[in-house]
Amino acid sequence: QVQLVESGGGLAQAGGSLRLSCAASGRTFSISADTFGWFRQAPGKEREFVAGIKWSADIISYADSVKGRFTISRDNAKNTVYLQMDSLKPEDTAVYYCAAGWPSEARFLRQYTYWGQGTQVTVSS
Repeated sequence: QVQLVESGGGLAQAGGSLRLSCAASGRTFSISADTFGWFRQAPGKEREFVAGIKWSADIISYADSVKGRFTISRDNAKNTVYLQMDSLKPEDTAVYYCAAGWPSEARFLRQYTYWGQGTQVTVSS
């Protein structure tokens, strides 16, 4: 079992930055998940892929909408994944979720096993 706790959301102005954290814990953490992903869901919209990182191979992927603006990274010692969000836009406003599991590709939402509770990000124009 893996528990995920997101933090770092809040209010930012357009052009600003926020950093989200996803702290993972669980006795079998090292074998319970190989890929961590960030997803977001805006009101009235489906949850969508933002970024993902394959823990063992450091393979990283991004949605086209955030490439060049967002950066996903990890801290092995802290079992934490980060999402640095720069040059924020109002359309980035959403609840951001961290997920972990063994998806065949990081963008495949339905293949994740574990989800955090989500953290709200609001970007004002």
